[in-house]
Amino acid sequence: MSVVPADVLPGSALAVEEPAACAAELGPRARLWPSLAAVYRAQLSRARVARIPLLFVATFQSIGIMILMRGVVDDGAEAQAVVAGSSVLVVAFVALNLLAQYFGQLRASGGLDHYATLPVPPAAVVLGAAGAYASFTVPGTIVTAVFGCALFGLPLAHLWILMAVIPLAGAALAGLGAALGLLAPRPELATLLGQLGMSAALLLGVLPADRMPEVVRFARDLLPSTYGVEALARTFGPHPDWAFVLGDLAVCGVVGVVSLAVATWAYRRAAVR
Repeated sequence: MSVVPADVLPGSALAVEEPAACAAELGPRARLWPSLAAVYRAQLSRARVARIPLLFVATFQSIGIMILMRGVVDDGAEAQAVVAGSSVLVVAFVALNLLAQYFGQLRASGGLDHYATLPVPPAAVVLGAAGAYASFTVPGTIVTAVFGCALFGLPLAHLWILMAVIPLAGAALAGLGAALGLLAPRPELATLLGQLGMSAALLLGVLPADRMPEVVRFARDLLPSTYGVEALARTFGPHPDWAFVLGDLAVCGVVGVVSLAVATWAYRRAAVR
């Protein structure tokens, strides 16, 4: 009688399976849009309580600036620039300043390691956080714009353009804020850079461009929020030039795509370190 090892029998529990059968099948990769929606909802619910008081601060700050400027600027183009700049300043305060601080603290505390373990694309993390922060700016921007129009006697007919200005300017500023927070080596530096960016949006966006030196006007053209301010300010006139309005919004959109791409690259760079 011959002896046959048990592991070679066909019906044996110890039978050796083929390597292909032993390999566990991996689940499908997470798609961008469902991942983005999940990150957006998580960030929105997480930051709702903490960020609402800061949104009130941003709104009251912009309204206070308009009240101060009421006795300084004349009616017409200068008033349009002040109202448009103060409205977009709410977006800059939240999307640029607070997002730079958030990603700076997230990187310093090791929070990026948590996101790195999740099966979500890096772009979904950046876009979800940026979208959640930009969403907080909608009520404050609308309230600021309506108050400014009433204060300076500007028409309210074309304020619907805010539905394009807020997401496009918010995307450009949020991408810039996220990139600053992720590239800064320390959270204190990220906070400083966010504050400087918001101050630039305040000084270069609210003050009328006609009163600025040529060098300052050039710096103003480099600021992403400038084109959102220009697009909104053009709609306050009696006959808005919609071609220029669409051109300014297109620039905001292009800058938003570029800045969010840079922020995604900065996230990948910071997550692997």
